[in-house]
Amino acid sequence: MSTLVLRNGRIHTLDPNQPAATALAVHGRRILAVGADADVLDAAGPRATVLDLEGRAVLPGFWDCHIHFYDWALVRFRLDLGGCASLEDFLARLGGRAVHSPLGEWIMGHNWNENAWAEPRMPDRRDLDGVAPDHPVILWRADLHLAVANSLALRLAGIDADTPDPPKGAIARDEHGQPTGVLLDGGINLVKAILPDPSPDEVAHAMELGMAAMHRLGITAVHDIRLMGGLEHRSAFGAWQRLREAGRISLRAFAALPGERLEEAVALGLRTGLGDDYLRVGALKYFTDGSMGARTAWVLEPYLDGSGSGLCCMPFEEIRQCLATADANGLAVTVHAIGDRSGNALATAFEELARARKPGQGPPIPHRVEHAQMLRPEDIARLARAGVAVSAQPIHLVDDMDMIDRSLGELGRHCYPFRSLVEAGVPLVFGSDAPVADPNPWLGVCAAVTRARPDGAPEGGWHPAQRLDVAQAVAAYTSSAAKAYGLDDRLGSLAPGKLADLVVLDRDPLAVDAAELAGTTVELTVFDGAVRHADGDFAGL
Repeated sequence: MSTLVLRNGRIHTLDPNQPAATALAVHGRRILAVGADADVLDAAGPRATVLDLEGRAVLPGFWDCHIHFYDWALVRFRLDLGGCASLEDFLARLGGRAVHSPLGEWIMGHNWNENAWAEPRMPDRRDLDGVAPDHPVILWRADLHLAVANSLALRLAGIDADTPDPPKGAIARDEHGQPTGVLLDGGINLVKAILPDPSPDEVAHAMELGMAAMHRLGITAVHDIRLMGGLEHRSAFGAWQRLREAGRISLRAFAALPGERLEEAVALGLRTGLGDDYLRVGALKYFTDGSMGARTAWVLEPYLDGSGSGLCCMPFEEIRQCLATADANGLAVTVHAIGDRSGNALATAFEELARARKPGQGPPIPHRVEHAQMLRPEDIARLARAGVAVSAQPIHLVDDMDMIDRSLGELGRHCYPFRSLVEAGVPLVFGSDAPVADPNPWLGVCAAVTRARPDGAPEGGWHPAQRLDVAQAVAAYTSSAAKAYGLDDRLGSLAPGKLADLVVLDRDPLAVDAAELAGTTVELTVFDGAVRHADGDFAGL
């Protein structure tokens, strides 16, 4: 069993007993020693492989606590509509894909955002029909809560003027009652249900490439979150299990369960956290509303653009019942809630659950609110008292700030309330929401610290009172994440005996100007004691 020593570095351990060191030794899967160069070299012995970090920074491996990993791995091979500057650009990319695709083959795309176009306008089926009439087409908006389909896809899915809106969703219609092709939230599943399934080999290949991409970003742990309806659950969970059986998982993976499978999970006696150091059963995922961009986030005060107050995707009496059942059976729940009305109702539900819980009851990790993009101060305090965690994605605020200013005005001060959450004692963990956003965690760290776009605007940050410092932002991706998953005894910090998941960076994030954080590059990633990514001076290891 080999020993690897990293010396002459700036090691931020996130271990309060020894927060800083210059050297670290890894033996097998675990950290052997942390401290001064001479002491670590002595502990490692003369046969150790020694790397001179030349002052580079070291941190624990990062967690992406909210990523649709299965979906992200697959969409990397589909039509990417990100960066389109106009509807014309959007349609040109679709038309180019149609020209090179066999007639009748599905075209699936993602990542478009009409708010970023020179003339924002929602595309419809007629636009898509104009460039791809002979291929069934479905294209997901960047937030995954809205998609547009062409006429052929609608016909294959059986969607017409007589089709009722599905549970937890809607079918947009024109003045004559005909579907426009725009599908909201649960409405997307009407088309998704007829899409061809990828083969197990295709899924495994995509996920292995995805794990390698995670290593390049310094990510060593993920919570693979299910989408609304959980239609992909069987394929995703099966793929994770097959990879584990073959010894081909190179991440710490939590696989979430769709809330629709609560009864089956209880009947099987499943509990959150079942598994090993590579694959564990994650939380049950529920949805209370949609997204700000689609105006389906459920808000207390109507949107300023006249689009209403959003969409309640699940009656709260049903959510209360699901929470109580899950809690009594050791299953953690993670509930999608973006608007402040959803957050308010959830705070009430979690307070009631905490009061009714019997001694010794509950899952091994906290229940969570996902996104929590808009929370009133009184609801933050209630979540803290109920012991509920929040999983947020700071990269979204960069994309959303202008849209929120237009649609919510001054109420935007309640959005992305990171500092208020930390100061209230709410466990805060970060993720990316990929493929909705870029999974690079350093974009998230920079957004949480600066609350500004890459160009530095707005000066001083958007609602700057909610800015975090770098240490707080990094903790939400590392030590706080491990603690929220009940694994801080073996992960999340760099200390002797813990599993060796760590990253070496090209700069010290605790020393550089905040504007430089987004450009941080990972030069070395160690997972489970093995080098999984090596770049720059370490290439070839």
